[in-house]
Amino acid sequence: MAKKIDLSKEIYEGWTAQDFVDDLAPSFAIIMAGQSWHEPFKTRAEVKAWCMSNQPFYKKYVPAVVDYFCQQYNIR
Repeated sequence: MAKKIDLSKEIYEGWTAQDFVDDLAPSFAIIMAGQSWHEPFKTRAEVKAWCMSNQPFYKKYVPAVVDYFCQQYNIR
């Protein structure tokens, strides 16, 4: 069973985990569909590094964001 992820938690100056997911989701989907120069993600570490690098304003690890994408795309 999938772990419950709290995306409503405020992360940075009014931005919630859901806001970061919403911002990153279109690019993430393109990458995972193989329609980008970036190879699709295979590991949780790759997802974590990419999310931290591509999040707006806040370049620290947000576990809920990484958990969300790993669950959505079945990345271990």
